Amino acid sequence: MIPPFDYFEHRSACKQKQHERSSRIATLPQTYQTPLSTVEREILNESIDKLVENVQNSTTNAVDVLRAYGKAAVKAQEKTNCVTEVMVKEAEQWINSGDINLKGPLAGIPVSLKDSIQVEGFDTTVGYSCNVGKPASVDGAIVRMLKDAGAVPFVKTALPITLLSFESFNDVWGRCLNPHNPKYSPGGSTGGEGAILAFGGSRIGIGSDVAGSVRAPAHFSGCYSIRCSTGRWPKLGVSTSMPGQEGIPSVFSPMARTLLDLTYFTRSFIQMKPWTYDQSVHPIPWNADTEHEFLDKKKLKIGIMRTDEVVDPAPACSRALQMAADALSAQGHEVFDVTPPSPYEAMVIASNLLNADGTRTFRSYFRTGETDDAGAREFGRYMRLPRFLKWFYYAYVKYIKRDSIWAGLLEHWHEKSAYENWQWVYKREVYKANFHAWWNEFGTKGDGMDVMLTPPNATPAVPHDGMKDAASSCGYTFLFNLLDYTCGILPVTHVDASKDVLPASVNVKKMNGVARGAYKHYDAAKMAGLPVAVQVVGRRLEEEKVLAVMKRLEDALESRGEKYQLLEVL
Repeated sequence: MIPPFDYFEHRSACKQKQHERSSRIATLPQTYQTPLSTVEREILNESIDKLVENVQNSTTNAVDVLRAYGKAAVKAQEKTNCVTEVMVKEAEQWINSGDINLKGPLAGIPVSLKDSIQVEGFDTTVGYSCNVGKPASVDGAIVRMLKDAGAVPFVKTALPITLLSFESFNDVWGRCLNPHNPKYSPGGSTGGEGAILAFGGSRIGIGSDVAGSVRAPAHFSGCYSIRCSTGRWPKLGVSTSMPGQEGIPSVFSPMARTLLDLTYFTRSFIQMKPWTYDQSVHPIPWNADTEHEFLDKKKLKIGIMRTDEVVDPAPACSRALQMAADALSAQGHEVFDVTPPSPYEAMVIASNLLNADGTRTFRSYFRTGETDDAGAREFGRYMRLPRFLKWFYYAYVKYIKRDSIWAGLLEHWHEKSAYENWQWVYKREVYKANFHAWWNEFGTKGDGMDVMLTPPNATPAVPHDGMKDAASSCGYTFLFNLLDYTCGILPVTHVDASKDVLPASVNVKKMNGVARGAYKHYDAAKMAGLPVAVQVVGRRLEEEKVLAVMKRLEDALESRGEKYQLLEVL
């Protein structure tokens, strides 16, 4: 329908989907409406390897596992609004009909999916009302792989409209809340997964990451994730807000409630030979030798990147990073500070490549009156200003306000021609080569540094609509999307109202524009109890190494009585 009359279609579509979700939950069989039984709680608490074994040998019924997690997911939805599509009834049918391979390496494990993953018979709205009423005709590659491995997709989860935010709000499904504090974001764009996993409503989740979208939710909500390098996971059979965007490729990757779950799932998934499901996946088998090498290596070599030199990490994030460094040092590992090639340069390159189309593509799906994400609205509004006005504002910021950081991000913020886009791609490749050469300076071709530790973000979770100010503060994750490095998120601690207060000597008003936006909402007292994580960074296609080092780090923290305490609400 022609604007502005499509507004009425928009409102109708949103009401339709929310009613459909409520109806699907309300009409679940009575077994899903009762409190969790003792047996169901045992299922929720069972280790993933034992649970798979029990389903494979029929000691535990896969439907009973589904019902336990179905109940937990309903509770998570009530508290956080994390669920979009409810597929529980269909999941029971898939199990009973034999569509799920209950002898597979993930037999009976319920898996929640980011809303953008296509499941036959269900809409893939990605938060846009124009996608309502358009169910997928077939399962995407990820879903086919899951079923063949024995896993059970049972719900889809919340995300932000545009998929370009560390929040998770859209008109179709509403706002997803942080399970620790409903006034804060669970992260984005895979925020629904962060919320449901941290709450305990799911065990394994799958999301996508183009600037930190499986990492920010793990940091904000308190769970585990790994951003795999491109080519390690399928991407066929998904929907996106930016089809055709390849300047900074998005990659699908797993999230989990525990590190054991994350490692077991990632290993099992790659052992399913994903390259036979999607031609874009590299035929690289799981390397057990590398995994064991770094599980057993006596002395790891860990570089600490304490700041991206754009936004210094807030006290809570600095403290978590130091806790990780101290725990590793106490185990005898070699820990040292590093200063990589300018992360700021990477952020300028990445942001211009990601939005080379002038934000036209993701805006083409909006209907009249459809609410934009707070952060995407701000950078999109500036993108659409006339070039001469943007030049005057850029000059004002750089020469009058003397803010070269903010000015550098504004300088080229316009739609790119094909020629301009090629120049930015060239800059990307030069930066990647320089970073590779820098890492190689450690030891012999880089073996002098096994991984880096960094903050995942400058601050813990932002309050709702906080991305209006903090949209540009994503450098700690975005850097590694440009590099296509493997990164894991491991929660370490929680914000402490007294330990993490901002020193009186810090003057937020004198910070650069990016840092000012990030720190605008930092308040240790209001944030008390929110999770804080660290990021473990390997090089390209080093999933086995990163997961192994995450295990070493978690063990080191546990030996000091500092292992992260999961949220227990069920």
